[in-house]
Amino acid sequence: MEQYVRVIPFKVIRQEEEVMEVPKGVELIQAPNIWNETKGKGIKIAVLDTGCDLSHPDLKDRITGGRNFTDDDNSDPNIFKDYNGHGTHVAGTIAAHENDAGVIGVAPEADLLIVKVLNKDGSGQYEWIINGIHYAIEQNADIISMSLGGPADVPELHDAIKAAVKKNILVVCAAGNEGDGDDSTDEFAYPGCYNEVISVGAINLERDSSEFTNSHNEIDLVAPGEEILSTFLNGKYATLSGTSMAAPHVSGALALIKDLANKQFERKLSEPELFAQLIRRTVPLGNSPKLEGNGLVYLTVPEHLAGIFDQKFKSMVHNAV
Repeated sequence: MEQYVRVIPFKVIRQEEEVMEVPKGVELIQAPNIWNETKGKGIKIAVLDTGCDLSHPDLKDRITGGRNFTDDDNSDPNIFKDYNGHGTHVAGTIAAHENDAGVIGVAPEADLLIVKVLNKDGSGQYEWIINGIHYAIEQNADIISMSLGGPADVPELHDAIKAAVKKNILVVCAAGNEGDGDDSTDEFAYPGCYNEVISVGAINLERDSSEFTNSHNEIDLVAPGEEILSTFLNGKYATLSGTSMAAPHVSGALALIKDLANKQFERKLSEPELFAQLIRRTVPLGNSPKLEGNGLVYLTVPEHLAGIFDQKFKSMVHNAV
């Protein structure tokens, strides 16, 4: 019997023809405060999902290529169009272009590699996902973003992820939406609970843990995942909820972090080093680590800490005089 992975279930709140704003989730993680230093230029993010609206005005200039691994369009590898909407929404949160209209993604100058591994129904065979990961490796992606999951621990999938990480690719996964709001119970979805991936849970815009977010001891951090505005099919926009919406905030954040850190250290940081750079930009929210891991991704933490340290040091010197 063939096993399938699906998009992490999500809820469509509303659709809109036109918008013009920086989405609240992008603001909450402090991305606009980093844009004067980097917008993720030169960082390639492979989005393994349902494809993308390739002509969307906020996305078309960010897409550098892609491939279809599904049974849509008679399995034509060169047609990676989105018929579902999920992949387009995820792509917009990561890297929607700044064009004085629509929305802006976390890393608005990053490159998007559209790897279609889920069909129009939001379903995909494990083989498609595995092939998509290997394609992302071949295409020298910096980051792989996966807002998908299934109940089965498939060794070949795990091996593909390990191969990506070995190549210093950051692999970001949605934790899943089977949560019951109780951190004493575990809900596992693969690949989101593999240790090698960066597992992302969800919070709402008031920074409360989402009722639906999976809890287990491999959660690394959380990001906004409720009422998230982003790009959608036919050049439109939609507000969606789910850990699927949280993961791309982290994928975009990592594009900014990788560009920034490599410039600061004047060398290419390894995957573990970049993960450390991500985690030093988190803020605990007071929930169990099984719900929030290290906390909320908050890109300006180093600057805040430096300011506090500087202020306290000056106060100590003043009091000593």
